[in-house]
Amino acid sequence: MTLVAVALLAVGTYAFRLAGPLLHGRFQPSADMRRLLSVGAAVLLVALLATAALTQGQGFAGWARPAGVLTAAVLAWRKAPFLVIVAAAAVTTALLRLAGVP
Repeated sequence: MTLVAVALLAVGTYAFRLAGPLLHGRFQPSADMRRLLSVGAAVLLVALLATAALTQGQGFAGWARPAGVLTAAVLAWRKAPFLVIVAAAAVTTALLRLAGVP
């Protein structure tokens, strides 16, 4: 049963990937549809960020991780280099955890 489910997911994934090149010239979404898809993608990314930043297992991840994510978000907004963003987020989280903040 598991093998059948994996095979169906693989076929579905391949079909989605193949649909883009096949429909590229035949389907022109409207401006409203393009805007809606763009907003939908942003909403999904924010939801993923919130879930990863705020939860661990079945509960709240503590305050150190969201503080590190907030530090990274502010530095990304200010257009800091990627390595600076990652290092600052890690240092912020580590220092807060070292200070006893969960």
